[in-house]
Amino acid sequence: MNRLKSKIESSSQQYQENANENRKLIKDFQQQMNRVKAGGSARAIALHKERGKMLPRERIDKLIDPGTAFLEFGALAAIGQYDDQHPSAGIVTGIGMIHGREVMIIANDATVKGGTYIKETIKKHIRGQEIAMENNLPCIYMADSGGVFLNHQAEVFPDKYDFGRIFYNQAQMSARQIPQVAIVMGSCTAGGAYVPAMSDEAIIVKDQGTIFLGGPPLVKAATGEDVSAEELGGARVHTSISGVADHLAQNEEHALFICRNIVQTFRPPEKQTLAMGPTPIEEPFYDPEELNEIAPTDLKKPIDPREIIMRIVDGSRFQEFKENYGPTLVCGFAHIMGFPVGIVANNGILFSESSLKGAHFIELCSSRKIPLVFLQNITGFIVGKAYEHAGIARDGAKLVHATACANVPKFTVIFGGSFGAGNYAMCGRGYGGRMLYMWPNAKISVMGGEQAADVLSTVKSGEAKEEFRQSILDKYEREGAAYYSTSRLWDDGIIMPSDTRKVLGLSISASLNEPIPDPKFGIFRM
Repeated sequence: MNRLKSKIESSSQQYQENANENRKLIKDFQQQMNRVKAGGSARAIALHKERGKMLPRERIDKLIDPGTAFLEFGALAAIGQYDDQHPSAGIVTGIGMIHGREVMIIANDATVKGGTYIKETIKKHIRGQEIAMENNLPCIYMADSGGVFLNHQAEVFPDKYDFGRIFYNQAQMSARQIPQVAIVMGSCTAGGAYVPAMSDEAIIVKDQGTIFLGGPPLVKAATGEDVSAEELGGARVHTSISGVADHLAQNEEHALFICRNIVQTFRPPEKQTLAMGPTPIEEPFYDPEELNEIAPTDLKKPIDPREIIMRIVDGSRFQEFKENYGPTLVCGFAHIMGFPVGIVANNGILFSESSLKGAHFIELCSSRKIPLVFLQNITGFIVGKAYEHAGIARDGAKLVHATACANVPKFTVIFGGSFGAGNYAMCGRGYGGRMLYMWPNAKISVMGGEQAADVLSTVKSGEAKEEFRQSILDKYEREGAAYYSTSRLWDDGIIMPSDTRKVLGLSISASLNEPIPDPKFGIFRM
């Protein structure tokens, strides 16, 4: 494959201004990450540790293979909501390695409101299970939760994808022979009791773990019976009387040791082989750290996506497809961490030619069972009389169709803007991608703020018009920000631009635990 050549002039004023803006964004991002990873309040953390308990990320670090990475999802869930009282939405999810195989880990954080579930906690828990099912990953639950956050019960209990969906997913995973292990490291109350009860095997920590459908206060209110938590549903009760749990652990470290032993008994995964075959990993010729400076902070100024590609792919080598046709969409083959991929990257607005080119390329990757990586920086499809007469809606639909029906693992990184139907065509959240990540500078909304303000302000006049226009601009700026998106789990997390290569490599590796279906498309209108 040809090695790409950078055309960036790092000494230019534009480059330096962009780099300075990125440094501010990345510093803020790192501060936000450090804050949420600390967990709940200092008092809650102190009480947690006084009880001999580890923090959730400490538990995960002890569980996974030494020196291996943990690919965390949704670390900034719920940020900017609930007065920032629910860091990471009170739950940690991600993919780690145990005895050389990838597993999904879902760990409650009891330092955050006792590990209780708000809307975003449930969404994040369910998303973790979805990733496990899509990629055929065993699931480890570190249970330490008081169940539903009762103040928000109407938002978390009754609907299809609310609290009960967690247990529905456990049943579905079990039916598909996806192993599930629960480590009860604290409270499993009310509906949360079903997490260990519906797992293949359950470990419970002595004098620490409890499982019951109704805790002592509820039992007292309902029956008048006085009973302690330990007598009602402690470790000895459930390992020697009820049989709800299978393994008694003396402490948390012992529980993690037992879990690692259980994982060793799982049937080995059948990793998928890819058409182009793996290659020895070659570091990019251009330093990935440079992405932290070249990420586009002014979306009105175009950036050639090849500058992104050459800092992500092995050896900065890229075999471009239809290089001279439909230039506003860059397509081609490369390797990331040794894995072959097809890359679809925005280089401007989508025209009929770029849409047709993208659909053709996606069909090729589907036919050859090559994973797809979408690099989004898209304002949308071209509009105007001439383009409508030429059939932009029909041709754009071909790209949307191809993206929707491509059965290969699909991964999306929003490195700039993600607006309108361009989001759909470039494998936005609703298009079956395995994972979707954003950079700190990224923006996402139905259209750009200025366009929305111009459209909506046509109904106003005079002074009121300008005030109204500014209010729309402010609204779109706030709601289009990466933090707004990740807080609501519209993505799988904001990542450092320089980490994109590693994050994609880990994601692709995990996806290869699930067989890739044969290609199947519907009707492409001509």
